[in-house]
Amino acid sequence: MPPELLRDVLMRIEESESAWPPRKNVVACAGVCRNWREIMKEIVKTPEVSGKLTFPISLKQPGPRDSLLQCYIKRSRSNQTYYLYLSLDQALNEDGKFLLAARKLRRPTCTDYIISLNPDDMSKGSSTYIGKLRSNFLGTKFTAFDAQPPNAGSKVMRSRSTRLVNFKQVSPKVPAGNYPAVHISYELNVLGSSRGPRRMQCVLDAIPASSIEPGGVAPTQTEFLSSTLDSFPSFSFFRSKSTHIENLQSGRPLSALKDEMLILKNKSPRWHEQLQCWCLNFHGRVTVASVKNFQLVASPEQGVAGPEHENVILQFGKVGKDVFTMDYQYPISAFQSFAICLSSFDTRIACE
Repeated sequence: MPPELLRDVLMRIEESESAWPPRKNVVACAGVCRNWREIMKEIVKTPEVSGKLTFPISLKQPGPRDSLLQCYIKRSRSNQTYYLYLSLDQALNEDGKFLLAARKLRRPTCTDYIISLNPDDMSKGSSTYIGKLRSNFLGTKFTAFDAQPPNAGSKVMRSRSTRLVNFKQVSPKVPAGNYPAVHISYELNVLGSSRGPRRMQCVLDAIPASSIEPGGVAPTQTEFLSSTLDSFPSFSFFRSKSTHIENLQSGRPLSALKDEMLILKNKSPRWHEQLQCWCLNFHGRVTVASVKNFQLVASPEQGVAGPEHENVILQFGKVGKDVFTMDYQYPISAFQSFAICLSSFDTRIACE
């Protein structure tokens, strides 16, 4: 088949199969051969532009700019596993498109959530392992680690799970490393009691604060890397480059760097006199009152307060006993959003 005709056919398939489950045909076309895969990678736009999640790498890319991408999380109490789905309708039924899974592992000094593309393989040595969330002993501070560098120049954090000898891994099955992607902290609520709303803050290492401004840009991964460190010096797969690590190496204090990293804070709820409770407007996406419910907006401390600081970037809330909605948009990704929401499931006596 002539290349021009093949490209036209694949473009027609991509345009016609715009939603899941029919969109699986787009993924199937990309798996035919290398030539088809390269064409489909050029045709399929990122979630930022298309508002669609197609390939697994889409989960590491920023969401759409002008709307919230609607997802939901199902919790399995029996095996301490959380499943993220793409909402295909408002019913939040079993027909959602599976995206990610996370399994909770309690350790003596912390809690880990292992995040994977495969709900049946939650091993850190698996090729489907993409990151983890780790809490401190009190469960008030969390760090989300990306198995791949979230931005150009990212530095791997050494840990027991990353055994390196002369910058080469002991076993190729061990993930490439722990790259800090999000820092989440919970503070005492404004009332100092168990009846007030939580206060939370998220610092995103790889995303500049300017990304929420008109024309702002966030780093965008375009492919998963090999699990070996030999290929890490090349970062051509990023659309933009963050200066966070360069500034860190230059010796600038962390307080100054925070002015450049995107900081999200929960939107303050309002007290409803008639209902006698704290309320946020989730526009029908949340139906059950819970201390876990939150909306995140850009911190006004990072610049002059404006419309961008009222724009909800991530919202999470309860709709059933073990079902929660998760809606996110640019400049954060599904992976980052899922990690932030997982932190809300942990019990924090001091923060509730």
